[in-house]
Amino acid sequence: MKEIDENLFVGNLTDYENNQFNNDYYFVQACKEPCHRKALGYTGRTADVNHPEYLIAHRERKIILNMIDPPTGKYFENIMFESSLAFINENLEKGNKVLIHCNQGISRSPSIGLLYLATKGKIRNENFIVAEEDFKKIYPDYSPSGIKEFLSLNWHNYFK
Repeated sequence: MKEIDENLFVGNLTDYENNQFNNDYYFVQACKEPCHRKALGYTGRTADVNHPEYLIAHRERKIILNMIDPPTGKYFENIMFESSLAFINENLEKGNKVLIHCNQGISRSPSIGLLYLATKGKIRNENFIVAEEDFKKIYPDYSPSGIKEFLSLNWHNYFK
């Protein structure tokens, strides 16, 4: 788990498990398995696409994303990132600590952290590649999969 900005942390599932009962923390869970599945209780391959929390579930101190880590950007939705940024903003403004996590802490969760820092002007934000270059100085383990394609193609949506 690494603090990338004041009270904002990026990590993996173990970091969440180690801090889940610490009431100082709020969580962005960027992983279908096991977090989104557990929150909604589905047992099949995926949640019902008509479920109101198909993409995003809200629970006490958590926003839980139905987010996988595919080699392509086609399975991501802007609303997942927009909701995550709003959740992070809201909780940091209240003085809470926020941990963004995925399973391994190298692709999905740091990508959300990168986007947050870029939208706040804490790293360069002309385009994704420039932001990624700056972010790797803060978080050297960053190794995005298909989420990189999605953010590259949709970068302009966050900087209007």
